[in-house]
Amino acid sequence: LAVPWRWGCSPRRSGAACPSAGQIRAAFLRFFEERHGHRRLPSAPVRPRGDPRLLFVNAGMNQFKPIFLGTVHPRSELAQHRRVVNSQKCVRAGGKHNDLEDVGRDTYHHTFFEMLGNWSFGDYFKEEACSMAWELLTEVYEIPRDRLYVTYFGGDHSLGLSADEECRDVWLRLGVPASHVLPFPLKDNFWEMGDTGPCGPCTEIHYDHVGGGRNAAALVNQGSPDVVEIWNLVFMQYSREVEGNLLPLPQHHVDTGMGLERLVTILQNKRSNYDTDLFTPILDAIHKGCRAPRYQGLVGDADVGRVNMAYRVVADHVRTLCVCITDGIYPGFSGPELVLRRILRRAVRFCSEVLQAPPGLLASLVPTVVEVLGDAYPELTRNANQIKDIINENEAAFLSSLERGRRIIERTVQQMQPSTNFPAEVAWSLYGSLGFPLDLIDLMLEEKGITLDSAAFNELALEDMKRKAGGSQAGQPGNTNTHLDVHSLAQLRSSNVPVTDDSPKYAYTLGQHEQYEFSPCQATVLMLYRDQSLHKEVGEGQRCGVILDRTNFYAEQGGQDSDQGYMIRLGQQDVLFPVESVHLCGGYVIHEVTAVETLRAGDQVQLFVDEAQRLACMTNHTATHLLNFALRRVLGDSTEQRGSHVTAERLRFDFDTKGHVTVEQLLQVEQVVQDLIKKNEVVHMAEVPLTLARRVQGLRAVDEGYPDPVRIVSLGVPVENVLTCDSEAAMQTSVELCCGTHLLQTGSVEDLAIISERQLVKGISRVIAVTGRQAKEAREVGQCLAMEVDSVSLRMKQRITSIPEMQNLSKEVGQLTKVVASTAMPQWQRRELQTILKALQRTANTAIKKLELQQAEKKAQTLLAKYCNQPVIIDTVPADSLSILMKVVNQLCDKSPGTSVLLLSPQASGEVLCACQVSKNCLPAFSAADWAVAVCTQMEGKAGGSPIVAKGSGNAKGMQGALTTALEFAQSKL
Repeated sequence: LAVPWRWGCSPRRSGAACPSAGQIRAAFLRFFEERHGHRRLPSAPVRPRGDPRLLFVNAGMNQFKPIFLGTVHPRSELAQHRRVVNSQKCVRAGGKHNDLEDVGRDTYHHTFFEMLGNWSFGDYFKEEACSMAWELLTEVYEIPRDRLYVTYFGGDHSLGLSADEECRDVWLRLGVPASHVLPFPLKDNFWEMGDTGPCGPCTEIHYDHVGGGRNAAALVNQGSPDVVEIWNLVFMQYSREVEGNLLPLPQHHVDTGMGLERLVTILQNKRSNYDTDLFTPILDAIHKGCRAPRYQGLVGDADVGRVNMAYRVVADHVRTLCVCITDGIYPGFSGPELVLRRILRRAVRFCSEVLQAPPGLLASLVPTVVEVLGDAYPELTRNANQIKDIINENEAAFLSSLERGRRIIERTVQQMQPSTNFPAEVAWSLYGSLGFPLDLIDLMLEEKGITLDSAAFNELALEDMKRKAGGSQAGQPGNTNTHLDVHSLAQLRSSNVPVTDDSPKYAYTLGQHEQYEFSPCQATVLMLYRDQSLHKEVGEGQRCGVILDRTNFYAEQGGQDSDQGYMIRLGQQDVLFPVESVHLCGGYVIHEVTAVETLRAGDQVQLFVDEAQRLACMTNHTATHLLNFALRRVLGDSTEQRGSHVTAERLRFDFDTKGHVTVEQLLQVEQVVQDLIKKNEVVHMAEVPLTLARRVQGLRAVDEGYPDPVRIVSLGVPVENVLTCDSEAAMQTSVELCCGTHLLQTGSVEDLAIISERQLVKGISRVIAVTGRQAKEAREVGQCLAMEVDSVSLRMKQRITSIPEMQNLSKEVGQLTKVVASTAMPQWQRRELQTILKALQRTANTAIKKLELQQAEKKAQTLLAKYCNQPVIIDTVPADSLSILMKVVNQLCDKSPGTSVLLLSPQASGEVLCACQVSKNCLPAFSAADWAVAVCTQMEGKAGGSPIVAKGSGNAKGMQGALTTALEFAQSKL
């Protein structure tokens, strides 16, 4: 192949036209595809599939893990790959690899980046991988050879690994000077996927930005901005076992990764990633949309007002937002969604406060990002309008919170004493009520030269975590502020304090973009409740219950968790009273708050519900009704609800049943629910007289007291139709008495997966289910585990004659069994996989015993021939385990009943195994247990057993003396 990529540009030709980032990316892909026969694959989405340990795809190899781990299904498309090349979208923010806090402070950290990579799965190895990399860099990209340095693994004595001289010699043969080929230890040049699994030495290629004929070897891997790593070639040739030892992999793989941003920086003769054409169009667009001066690339103290940092933050973060939203990760409240929410809010804050940009700047950058990245990732072009809408919605929500939070911080700082920490209570209010990420609070305080009282903040977080985990126990202080005692209730009634009007909790609508809109509610403080007594006033810092004339907060009842959120006093927008829980007692709704300032009866307040938490509860509550209907449809009309609990995370449902719920029934229940979701039925709700409601045929109700009038929730059928005389509509759908908050259409549930089903007691079962994104993730994880189980099953069917190999397979089955038991996945699939794994474990155990017996029989025959029915046999034999050694002893004694046998087996670890059996003819004078103890004590070990059989172990250093002791002991007893 002729090299078609001659741009006339290299770090030596600064006057020539530079290649664009698009050309550089395309050159990489074409080089491996056309010249070296690699298959080009598209980038995987940045949302990991079936890997709950990852927040985002953070490396090119993520999608190939099943190949490296050997779990790929042999008939899958993935298993057919031998040589692959691609450019992978990666996000490093949150989790183990988290660059979020560093973005903007320097000129090279990013949350989103592109990883160029080529892979070999059991095809080529070190020679070809290094040769291809050198050819691409020096001949195609024309990078000067004297500016490149390569590192290789220098060995590790503790692991018994020698230096990777094979790799070193490859580089030397390619013409790299010996002074540019450098060894480094384990932490720099040995790559591992995790605590266990595939791993191996790696070789890295580093580039010297300065050049000029100097030798920069001393700066490699020293954190110098002048000498940077550009490409890492990993040679997967080992597998780290659970015990920590390394075993050679049956197939060798190559996994390489080169950051596009760094490569473009080199080929465009820049020193900063932000000066390349991956970022300059975005930086120009930011300048046009804000009031700040142009980007100058300044950092640290030179960057007055952090304007340049703001440019970098916004440019980086908008790329991340575009890619994540396109791949189905939206700003939210847990997992990767929460991380993306923090990224968006960080970008919005820099746009608004530092760059002085009007609202909408962030979304206005989307077309520029699409222009830069759209050719490589066409999905960005298709989703551009959706990306803008989601960014704008989230920006609008945060800007109002940001302004309020800024005022709160300003006001608090003004009231603080000099040289004091920022109050943890205020920071907690910002964090919990306004959704401020903690790092953003720290940043805003840092700009004012103030630090947060972190210890106190962590204490509040721990207290909140405990409260959420278990709640306050009866008799503890937590209940004294939220559960009205009989005397306080009587006092409220005698004082003519009206019960709380909580009808505003149902005041929400479905907007034109399928978004739920919740209206704030204005109310008056009627009374305060603390330490089992009513108060007209509660002081700053005290926790209390607030009784209002009306509320839009849902109080914990009917199995649904209470709302959370905050309240503010009218006219005092910068003082937030976080609402931690809500309870209903005697018609009064009690809002548990911690008073950040003095709170008085008569105060006018405005209430704001945590919308994300409320919507999640609504979703799960409607899903509970769907599940209730589906269980009755599949298991029969006699199936009755025994209890339920709805939280933002999941739903729990208890019901009576005549027997165990089968795998087939679980599948049928999920299918009925999914059919109702697809129909997107309208959820009808209305309050009707209780006597009228009870006449409805097929009505679902639990045995509890209902208010009158009572609320009916009907799926797909208007309540008035359900109430008509002789109507059987409720027999064909879900109609329940329910005071909970619900979705307005069933389609918003998206999906439901039952992730647990078990019998609480005979006749009563409990299911736990998740909905929406969690349900989808549970299914993805289930599919991945099913593929792993299939892979083990196939390997188990192969003829294995090696005991260690079969033991490793048995161990793998055991580990998979634990993972399947503990991972959130569809329960029907868990049961299927558990059945398969149980059978596989039996097969493995049987095979191991059979192989051990065969091996023992061979060894026994050899020893019998050697000793010819002598009364005592003492010898050393090779054996992989104590189990095998014991079987050899048993076989010898079975074939020669009058013989007493003691065998030692030295192991590679330095341990010596010991097993013995005494002929019954020699009892009681001769004891096997005493014999083993005498021998193992000589080897500084331990032993135990019965008079007939015993076993133990010791140290190899004392083995010769132990053999002598064994013979002397036997002779003294015979």
